[in-house]
Amino acid sequence: MDHPHYALANPLSVLLDKPRRDFSREDLLRVIEQERIERITFHYTALDGKLKELKLPIANRRQAERILADGERVDGSSLFKGMVDTALSDLYVVPVYRTAFLNPFVERSLDFVCRYLTRDGSLAPFAPDTLLHRASELFRTRTGKELHALGELEFFLLSTPANRSFAAAKQRGYHASAPFIKTGMVLDEMVRHVTQITGTVKYAHSEVGYIESVRSDMEEIADRQAEQLEIEFLPAPVEEAGDNLVLARWLIRNTAYKHGCVATFTPKLEEGIAGNGLHIHMEVRSEGRNVMTGPSGALSADARAVIGGLCTYADTLTAFGNTTSSAYLRLVPNQEAPTRVCWSDMNRSAMIRVPLGWAASGNLSMTVNPLQRTPYAENDGRQTVELRSPDGSALLHLLLAGITMAAEWGMTHPEAEGITDAHYVSGNIFRDKELWSRLPALPKSCVESARFLREKRSLYERDGVFPPSIIDFAARSLDAEDDDDMNRRLVDLPADDRLMETRRIMHKDLHRN
Repeated sequence: MDHPHYALANPLSVLLDKPRRDFSREDLLRVIEQERIERITFHYTALDGKLKELKLPIANRRQAERILADGERVDGSSLFKGMVDTALSDLYVVPVYRTAFLNPFVERSLDFVCRYLTRDGSLAPFAPDTLLHRASELFRTRTGKELHALGELEFFLLSTPANRSFAAAKQRGYHASAPFIKTGMVLDEMVRHVTQITGTVKYAHSEVGYIESVRSDMEEIADRQAEQLEIEFLPAPVEEAGDNLVLARWLIRNTAYKHGCVATFTPKLEEGIAGNGLHIHMEVRSEGRNVMTGPSGALSADARAVIGGLCTYADTLTAFGNTTSSAYLRLVPNQEAPTRVCWSDMNRSAMIRVPLGWAASGNLSMTVNPLQRTPYAENDGRQTVELRSPDGSALLHLLLAGITMAAEWGMTHPEAEGITDAHYVSGNIFRDKELWSRLPALPKSCVESARFLREKRSLYERDGVFPPSIIDFAARSLDAEDDDDMNRRLVDLPADDRLMETRRIMHKDLHRN
C-alpha cells in the first residue's frame, strides 16, 4: 500500500488506508463526505484519442451513490462521430473505482476514468479502451501470461522565460539541468501530479531537442522557447498503461496551461531538431514475475517471440502510432528514429531495442560504495523490449491494443522465432547500405500506412478484437492527410519554400491527440 510517509503517495490511498485496486463505492462515498467534495468528474477517451470530461455536482449522498453505481449518459454519436448512428447514440459512462483521484486543478472534485457501456450493460465494442481490454484478455487466455507496458512521453514545453541567459546548445539538451533548462519547476509539478494519480512514474528529464525561438505562423507558439522533456513510466498491466498515458497527457497539458506555457506532443516541431517519440516498452509476466530473461540472463523464448510478433505487425502499427503527416518527417534516417523493421541490443537506430535490464548484474551500488555491506535482494526481473517507432500522434489505446495482439501472435505462432532471427541487426544500420537495403521499410506516409492496414486488417480483426469499423475509421483518417507524395514534393521545392511548407505540416497538428 502507498505509505503515508511518502510525499508522492496517492492521497486517496493514504486517506482510506488501502491500495487503489481495493477502492469500493463505500470508500468513495466516505471521501466525498470527509473532503466535502462538490462534484464528481468523469473522464473518458473518445475516438480522437483525447480525454473528455463530464462534471456532476453533488448535493446529497443519494445522488453521489447513484452516480457511482450507474454512471451517466453521454452522446456516443458526438464522441464517436461517423461510427455511432444518431438514432442509437446513447452510451453510459461508468467510473472505474481504482482510478479515482482528487483533481489537482479544481478544488473539491473527485475524478474518475470511465468505461463506455451500451444499453444492455456490455462494454461498447468500438470504444478504444474496450479494444485494449479485448486484446489483453486474448493475450491472457492464449498465453496464460500477462502483458505489461510502459510509455516514454516526450513533449516540447514552450515558454517565454524572463531570463534567457545560460542558453542551451542545439541538440544538446539530453539530461541537462538548470540553469540551462528553464522549465524544470514546471516539469516537477507535472511529475508530482502524474505520480500521485497513477503511481507509475519512473523518472523525468530534459531531452535532446531545444529551440531558442520557434519560427511559426501560429501565434500560440511563435517566438517561444521550446525545451524537450520526457516523463517515463513504470511497467503496468497494459490496460492500465493506456489509461495512465492518456491521463498523463491531460495532466501535462493542464499544468503547462496553468503556468502560461504550451505543451505539445507533436511528432516534429522544427527541421533538424529531435522529434517527440512515444516509445513503448513491453514485458511478459507469469504468476506475477517478469519472464523476459532465462537463467543465463539471455532473452527468454517469450521475449524473442514478442519481438517476432512486433516485426510481423510493424508496418501496420504505424496506422495507430504515427497518425499525422509530420510523423513521417520524424521517421527519417540518422535521427534516432527507425525507418526499417529490425531489432538489436541497446541500438537506438533499430525499430526494436533491447535495453539494459540488470539481468547479468545486481547490487551495482556496492561497486561504488565499498562500505555497503548489506546486499539488495531483487526478486523480480526488469528486462523489457522497446518499440521505438510510435510518436506523440499515437492513438494510445488502439496502439497498445495492436501491440498486445502482435505480442500474442508472436507467442502463439512457431514461425515467430525465425522472423526474430531474420530481423536481428548490429551496429548503425544507416551506415551499412547492404543491410539497409534488405530490411523491410516502415511506411513513409499516412497514406502508405493506411494501405498496409487495409491489406493486413485480418491481423487486427481476428478473434473479434478490432471491429471492421475501427479499421475503416483509422484508414480513412490516414488517407485524409493526403501525403503520399509529401517527401518528393518537399524535395522539389526551393529551400525557403520547403522550410515554410515543412513547418506548416509540422505545426498544423500541435494538439492532435
